[in-house]
Amino acid sequence: MELERRGSIVQLEVKKTTGNRRIGLNQAKPFYISKHEVWEAYKRVRANKGAAGVDGQSIEEFEMDLQNNLYRLWNRMSSGSYFPPPVLRVEIPKDDGRMRPLGIPTVSDRIAQQVVKQQLEPEFEKYFHSDSYGYRPSKSALDAVGQARKNCWKYNWVLDLDIKGFFDNIDHNLLMKAVRWHTDEKWILLYVERWLKAAIHMMDETLLYPDKGTPQGGVISPLLANLFLHYAFDKWMARENSSIPFERYADDAVCHCKSQSQAEGLKEKLNKRMKEVGLELHPEKTKVVYCKDDDRQKEYPCTSFDFLGYTFRARRSKNKRGKHFINFSPAISNKAAKAIRKTSRRWHWPKRSDKDLEDLARMFNPIIQGWINYYGRYYKSALYPTLKCLNRRLVTWATRKYKHLRGHRRRAGHWLDRIARKQPDLFAHWRLLYAAAG
Repeated sequence: MELERRGSIVQLEVKKTTGNRRIGLNQAKPFYISKHEVWEAYKRVRANKGAAGVDGQSIEEFEMDLQNNLYRLWNRMSSGSYFPPPVLRVEIPKDDGRMRPLGIPTVSDRIAQQVVKQQLEPEFEKYFHSDSYGYRPSKSALDAVGQARKNCWKYNWVLDLDIKGFFDNIDHNLLMKAVRWHTDEKWILLYVERWLKAAIHMMDETLLYPDKGTPQGGVISPLLANLFLHYAFDKWMARENSSIPFERYADDAVCHCKSQSQAEGLKEKLNKRMKEVGLELHPEKTKVVYCKDDDRQKEYPCTSFDFLGYTFRARRSKNKRGKHFINFSPAISNKAAKAIRKTSRRWHWPKRSDKDLEDLARMFNPIIQGWINYYGRYYKSALYPTLKCLNRRLVTWATRKYKHLRGHRRRAGHWLDRIARKQPDLFAHWRLLYAAAG
């Protein structure tokens, strides 16, 4: 196998294998890791982009000496001498105003993690539970929301789970035990253990050496977290509570129960189970919910819950015959709608008076369409008020750009409305809003 540069592209020439014999294996290396695997890992990391790690090196800078950088990484991993550099700790704001810690590995470390992930993921997928949806190649968050909707129609009660500080509290010994159950490849076990113990470069420039947890932000962290909860939660539910369906996306899960007593009993058992594996249910965010609708009229203080950006609660719906009824359904949550408005505010529309409408559409349509694709899947009309705020931002932009509209928001609104009706495909949200308005 050789790295060969052709123009500006590094290409791999891979020697074929015959039978079970790996031709081209360097007998001096204790571990066999093909260069092709490293190349494929690099391409995936490059496609996912991502920020620079503790060394400050971006993907573009890594690519300035791509051939040598990839060879050096392959050589160290194959010889067992690869040690991951510290993970850079950063914080991003959460919906509740608190900060979420993320760990950003270096570019080369992300590639190394991707190499191991490519080996482990197909093996883990054979065993993962069908009700586990997070970070899996064939499943999505919308799949989990849709299945939760169906189960809420069948079952009257929900136990809404939240694991407190999940990623920061994963037990290393239990996790390594689970990894060893699925692979005996020494180099995989070696590097997974090193990543778990890798130093964290804190925001005050100090180094923290963790004895538990796996950093959010790492390439392999979601896969390892899924494996941990596969045994800590999924398998336990299938064994101890096989009659209770659930949907789990990473550490967020909802369980569907036939009665209030069943839901409260499950909560008690799960509290004990989480303690057994070194975790804790969030005492405030974990709650029993009654799925109230036209046919379920019991009085209960908690009749809604949030799951993956959607709020599940009683909503006015219309059947195929045009008859209205109250249905327990998901729609975009207030937190998600607020986050959309906050993001669109950061685009600073009034300061973009040098741009035309077409320019703004090209800049923002991919993001707007992403919102529509996700939050418009269920109970789409709940998304309309949030999308209308984008039009209000466009009105503000128009009053700054055109002299005859300055100080006349109402006139600018009519002007924008006329354009939207003539060109409803210009902005992604116009197709939705003006089709709804007829």
